[in-house]
Amino acid sequence: MPESLDTADELIAERRSLRPGNLPPDMPNWMARTITSIDTFSLWVGRIVCWLVIPLFIVMAYEIVVRKFGMPTYWAYDMSRMIYGTMFMLGAGYALSVGVHIRADFIYRGWSERTQGLIDLFLYLVFYFPGLIYFFLEAYEFAEKAWWRGEKMMDTAWAPHVGPIKSALPLGIALLLIQGVSEVLKCYYAVTRGRWPQ
Repeated sequence: MPESLDTADELIAERRSLRPGNLPPDMPNWMARTITSIDTFSLWVGRIVCWLVIPLFIVMAYEIVVRKFGMPTYWAYDMSRMIYGTMFMLGAGYALSVGVHIRADFIYRGWSERTQGLIDLFLYLVFYFPGLIYFFLEAYEFAEKAWWRGEKMMDTAWAPHVGPIKSALPLGIALLLIQGVSEVLKCYYAVTRGRWPQ
């Protein structure tokens, strides 16, 4: 690897411990327990959700094989979108916990850790939580109406019910909100101690 390669973005994402609970000894017990519990929960959700890649792969592989023989399915396209959408939404909280969400780090990485924590804390409190709470309420209503109306997907002739897939929206947002509490506590620690906890 060349010495001149800039790895600052990767280091920001990787400052997170992959094992929850690896926190500094000067962190208050209640804060450490809260962060560890939430991060452990997100880790297990991520471990479970990642298994959806297997049915996604099977559906796509099956469709590719049967198309070669001139027998495309009515359902594979819809299933692949529904499985991938579920993976995306339910895995978002885990992705946040390990710091791999996309961000514009070209300015951020030059700041002190205290400033990074202060900016992150501000953004979480002013934009993240209000935006996600609003999105959760809308998504909940969106999913509830889909169940109540027996709504179907009309993109293909299969026309599956969309209540289950639309329910992944509010559930995924709830997981992001839960992980957001852990992130706010980490930001507070960075602001008060001048370093990130992990």
